[in-house]
Amino acid sequence: MDTYVYQIGSSLYVNLTNRCSNHCLFCVREQSPEYQGYSLWLKEGEPTAEQIIQSIGNPSAYREIVFCGYGEPTYRLDVMLAVCKYVHDCRGKTRLNTNGHGNLINGRNIAPELKGAIDRMNISLNAPDEEDYVTVCRPTLDGAFDATIGFARDCKAAEINCWFSVVDCIGEAQIARCRAIAESVGIPLRIREMIP
Repeated sequence: MDTYVYQIGSSLYVNLTNRCSNHCLFCVREQSPEYQGYSLWLKEGEPTAEQIIQSIGNPSAYREIVFCGYGEPTYRLDVMLAVCKYVHDCRGKTRLNTNGHGNLINGRNIAPELKGAIDRMNISLNAPDEEDYVTVCRPTLDGAFDATIGFARDCKAAEINCWFSVVDCIGEAQIARCRAIAESVGIPLRIREMIP
């Protein structure tokens, strides 16, 4: 049976899709079909909103419901928004972990739709320029680096609580340049440890 939700600590994570517009060198999905003992490759197809909601149960029992599985959640924007409504109706909190390609994937600025649905958002940056981004993140969509910066600007303008993140394995010099990008957008930068 496919894993639609999985718990780590006090948060519940939602595995919406295996589709991703990046194939990052450091991503755990590129190394293993499992994470923390959970098999996250979907073999029976992508779950419906109803299947996810049933799997969540009571969202207020968790610190937050996090959209982060083995794919980019904004490929399933409508499903994600439907689940967010359920979570908020039950007084739960939501977070989106994204590569920032949501506008590119959906062909429009989705930040206004995310406002009020997503309480907190982590936007993975992981490179300070397009050349390094292509090398490290290996995007499948043209213009992905600029799209990530643009998406962050749109989310900031929509007053969504968001930040950039980078993986510590990219090195101090690259992190410093990423911090300058974050400052130019006006959102924080967080450094996260690479998952071994």
